[in-house]
Amino acid sequence: MFTRGSLTSTILSLMLILILLSSSLAVFSIVNLTFSLGDAKGINASGSLRMQSYRLLLYTNAGSSNTDEKITAFENTLSSEALKRSLQWYSPKELRDQYLLVIDKWQVMRVYIEEGNTRLYSASLTDFVDTIDTLVLKMELFAAFKLKLLVIGQIIGLSILLVIAFFAVVFTRKRVVKPLQLLMDSAATISKGNFKVEMPKTGYIELTALGNALQKTAAELAHLYGDLENQVNEKTLALTRANNELKFLYDNLVMLHADKLDYKALQSAINQLKYYEDLTFLRLVVEHEDGSKDVIKAEGGWPDALPTKSVQFPLLIENTQMGYLDVISNKPLNKLLFENFAMMLTRSITIHNASEQRQQLALLEERAVIARELHDSIGQLLSFLKIQVSLLRKSLDYSCRNPEVEGQLTEINEGVSTAYVQLRELLSTFRLTIKEPNLSQAIEVMLDQLRHQTNINIQLKYKLSVHLLEAKQHIHILQLIREATLNAIKHANPAHIVVDCQLTDNGMITITICDDGIGVTHLAERDQHFGIGIMHERANKLNGIVSFNSNQLGGTTVTLSFPPQQEPLNG
Repeated sequence: MFTRGSLTSTILSLMLILILLSSSLAVFSIVNLTFSLGDAKGINASGSLRMQSYRLLLYTNAGSSNTDEKITAFENTLSSEALKRSLQWYSPKELRDQYLLVIDKWQVMRVYIEEGNTRLYSASLTDFVDTIDTLVLKMELFAAFKLKLLVIGQIIGLSILLVIAFFAVVFTRKRVVKPLQLLMDSAATISKGNFKVEMPKTGYIELTALGNALQKTAAELAHLYGDLENQVNEKTLALTRANNELKFLYDNLVMLHADKLDYKALQSAINQLKYYEDLTFLRLVVEHEDGSKDVIKAEGGWPDALPTKSVQFPLLIENTQMGYLDVISNKPLNKLLFENFAMMLTRSITIHNASEQRQQLALLEERAVIARELHDSIGQLLSFLKIQVSLLRKSLDYSCRNPEVEGQLTEINEGVSTAYVQLRELLSTFRLTIKEPNLSQAIEVMLDQLRHQTNINIQLKYKLSVHLLEAKQHIHILQLIREATLNAIKHANPAHIVVDCQLTDNGMITITICDDGIGVTHLAERDQHFGIGIMHERANKLNGIVSFNSNQLGGTTVTLSFPPQQEPLNG
């Protein structure tokens, strides 16, 4: 922008002009007054010349001896400084000429007086006095001219001062006050938070610098304000997102702990995570202590060929990995959310496992109490009945004995013996001492007890996930496996027995007890025995069935099939 110059220089120039003009007027007035100081004295002196001319005529006619003194006095007045000023350079030519004319005529008049020629003096006196009057008039006119000149100078000076003052006021209002008012309005606008203001255009360096400084300050404030707004918006978005994430985690935590934790709940949780973060693929892999894994896939499944590398978030607790979240996404991942979600799943699974373990331990303790009660009550009663049957047989008179009675006594004795054996087996199962409260450990402990009673090779193949079975199902499975294994040991004469526990492709839990003994003939002989019936009852309580089949290479397979406590996983 074009700048005219400094505002202070312009104002200083105006002030100097005003000072110079005022000074000039003062100097002009002083000079004029100086030149006018002797005007009155000169007029008075010229006026006295007329009187002295008439006195000379009077003294001459009277023949007075004072005539020479009056002549001297007349000449002194005529040559006084008051009248000689008429010869100065600033006096008009007519005034100078008139003064010289008076002097010339006085020389003639003086000759007349010295000669005593009163007649000629009297005849010339009127003309001489008229010449003096003319001199007086010229002097008065010159004095009046100087006064007029002073007045005109003052009027012109004052007019110029007024014009300059008016121009200065207009200039100040237009070039200074108005831009300053606009700057103040801009400052007020900035103070209200509106930093997009245009500074007024001005042609002066100071106002331009002030406007530029205010414009720069406004721009910097706008930048800072914009940055603060962006930071506030970012913080607000971050807090909103954090709040939403906390709500999301809290809702899932409530859902996972609202009811019994199962894999349906875990799948529901990862489904919510997938839709919340708009993920491409998501799955949860749960690792078990035996090395097996369960895979829970979110809706949409999991690709066989990964389009991109997946990101894993481990489920860690006390340096123990319980599994991981496997994520495939086309967008950047919110790692903190996934880590917190993985931590939540880890704690939920840990709490669930601990609860299951406490429940199983409670069941084991309860069974131990029941075992003691059964041993102290029913066990002793069965022993007493067995002794009573033996005593009854010995004390029975021979006349009362017949095949029918003997058969009944034998059946009663076998029934009591069988009940006692079943009770002992039940007590053995109830009294199992296991290190970990899970079905695999319990079966292994139970089979280990049987291994000490026989030379048969007994193997266990356990491939079931913990989540598929409830603690209350364990006792039925244990008793059924024990019953089938004992039947094989006692009646099938096998060399090997294999207990296989797995989840079949049709989603059913299948437990098989396979031996290489003599086949199902021993079972046919015992089909009416209530031990087999108890096995069917236990299968019914598991909502399953138990079957007995012959193997192609010899031996028998007892198969227990029942549904899991929840839907199996496709992992």
